[in-house]
Amino acid sequence: MSKTYRATGINLKSMPLGETDRLLTILTREHGFVRAVAPGSRKPKSKLGGRSALFVVNELLLSRGKSLDRISQAETIATHSGLSRHFGILTASQYLAEIALAHTLSEGVKSELFDLLTEHLNRLEQLPKNAALSEVLSRLVHGTFHLLALEGIAPQVYACCVSKHPIVPEIHHPNWQVGFSIRAGGVVTLAEFDRLKLEQMQQWNATWEDDREAIANRAAYLPTPNRYLDATELTLLQQLSQPQLSPTPPLAQIDRAWITLERLLREYAQHHLGRSIRSATLMNSYIASAAATPLSTSTG
Repeated sequence: MSKTYRATGINLKSMPLGETDRLLTILTREHGFVRAVAPGSRKPKSKLGGRSALFVVNELLLSRGKSLDRISQAETIATHSGLSRHFGILTASQYLAEIALAHTLSEGVKSELFDLLTEHLNRLEQLPKNAALSEVLSRLVHGTFHLLALEGIAPQVYACCVSKHPIVPEIHHPNWQVGFSIRAGGVVTLAEFDRLKLEQMQQWNATWEDDREAIANRAAYLPTPNRYLDATELTLLQQLSQPQLSPTPPLAQIDRAWITLERLLREYAQHHLGRSIRSATLMNSYIASAAATPLSTSTG
C-alpha cells in the first residue's frame, strides 16, 4: 500500500497538537473520515494555517502514519468564510458537522455524506447577514433530516408509525394535532396512542386484578407522545424529505414551528445517534436572542 494518497476533504474538527501543530478530523469524499496532523499550522506564517481552519475544503496530499496521517500538501478550493458572518449560521453549521461526525460510514456513503454536508453548508452560507430566525432554522432542520436519512434513521412523517395509515395535516382545523414518538420512530395518530393506552391498561388489569395502586404506579409508562404537532408543524416536517423547501413568510407562527421542529429533531437525533449535540447549547442561545428581537424582513 502506498504511503501517500490524495483526497478532497472538509475540516470538521480541530484541536492543538504539540507546540505548533493541529490535529484535524477531515471528512473526505474518497476515504471517509481521516484524522491527520497539519504540521506547523499554528505558526504565524504557516502555509497550512488558513487551510486548517474549520469548514475549509482542500485538495490534500497525505502521508499514512501508524496512528495519525500527516498533511504534506493542501490546496484550498473553498473556505466557507461566509458561515462566520452570523452567529446563528455558524452555530447551525457546527451543529450539522456534529451530526455528520456521528455517521458510521459504509463503503458507498463516503462521497454522499461529503456532498450532502457541503451542499447544506453552502445553503447556510448563501443566507443574508440579516437572515431571519426561520430562515436559519429551516435550513438547519432540513440538513439534519437529510443527514439522518442518509444514516437510515430519519423519522417517519407521512404515515402513522403504528397503523401505517397516511397522515394528512388538516390546515383549516386550528385544534388538529398528531403525536410524535421518538421511540416509535416518527408520527403517531392520537387515536393510536389512545388505543395503545387502553391495551396496556387491560393487560395490567389482567395481571394485577384489583390492585389499583400497582396500576397507578405504572401510569408513567403508558404510551404518550414526546411532542404534539399541529397542522402547520407537520406540514413543514413532511417537506423535509424533499430536495428543496417551499418558501415560507417570516411570520411569528412560522418561527415557532421551526423552533419546535429543531428541538424535536434534536431530541430524535440524540436518541438514535446515541450522543448529545454540543452545539445545541449555542443554538438555544441564538434562538432565545433572535426570538426576542423583531423579525427580519429578509426572505432569502
